[in-house]
Amino acid sequence: MTEQKVRWGILATGGIAARFTADLVDVPDAEVVAVASRSVEPAKAFAERFGIPRAYGDWESLAHDEEVDIVYVATPHSAHRAAAGLMLESGRNVLCEKPFTLNAREAQELVALARGNGRFLMEAMWTYCHPMVRRLKALVDDGAIGEVRHVQADFGLSGPFPASHRLRDPALGGGALLDLGVYPVSFTQLLLGEPSDVTARAMLSEEGVDLQTGALLSWESGALASVHCSIVGGTATYASITGSEGRIDIPSGFFFPERFVLHRDGRDAEEFTADPADGPRDSLRHEAVEAMRALRAGETESPLVPLDGTLAVMRTLDAIRDRVGVRYPGETEQDRQAVTPA
Repeated sequence: MTEQKVRWGILATGGIAARFTADLVDVPDAEVVAVASRSVEPAKAFAERFGIPRAYGDWESLAHDEEVDIVYVATPHSAHRAAAGLMLESGRNVLCEKPFTLNAREAQELVALARGNGRFLMEAMWTYCHPMVRRLKALVDDGAIGEVRHVQADFGLSGPFPASHRLRDPALGGGALLDLGVYPVSFTQLLLGEPSDVTARAMLSEEGVDLQTGALLSWESGALASVHCSIVGGTATYASITGSEGRIDIPSGFFFPERFVLHRDGRDAEEFTADPADGPRDSLRHEAVEAMRALRAGETESPLVPLDGTLAVMRTLDAIRDRVGVRYPGETEQDRQAVTPA
């Protein structure tokens, strides 16, 4: 695989699968060779749209396609455990959309499968692979703002979404938190790691999913984070990182920033802007490039999106849901009792 193209399979044919595939076909050393759906008609239509040679009407055929090096799982997150698990059990490497799974138990099962089978597994958390976010993290890690004291981040959509929409369907893991809140939580934990305590409040729908959620996360160091997500109000998608010696502000779109501003005590503000050579700010190509780099290097995990970090985010999402009273069909008391932090 070090010299030939990396051969991709696409599992599911919805909007995010189309976006990813459209970006992937522009990556010179990537080749999309197969697509699968639960029925053959949408798979064939998707294949024709993107010039993909093989279209399958079931997941198993893709899982057993020996000419596929890695599968991008783009099903609803309620199906990630089943879809990614099937691929891993069949010897495929996997890039799985976010949120990684419905809960931390499912995430741990996937990680155990990947590690037990020696397969590559990575959450498609594009934010972690985004060049501007990597630049920001490097500044923070190098002490540009001192010790991180507080992180603030929000992601909300104005809606309104009808009760029939997937974002309000408990069976599909609906609600603001898993679909949108995963971004501010992941961004915060990229900088501070897993919190030691979680407090949260939410507005719930009649169906029992969260329409908007706010959480206060805290760490033993004294650091705090304020995160918010919503499907009933559009937010600025703003983020700010305050340190003991300065602050970094991302005015909008913190999960795929075009620019950010560094404020340091006693100095003029410094603005950092995206390099045009990196392509469109909303491109998903960076996560694909990182997965391909790792495969060629013989790695089973990405240092940019480590599996232990993904598990930590899922534990925090579980803890927030526990605090606000959201539980999905099929989840057990054992799932609830496994929630950490306390």
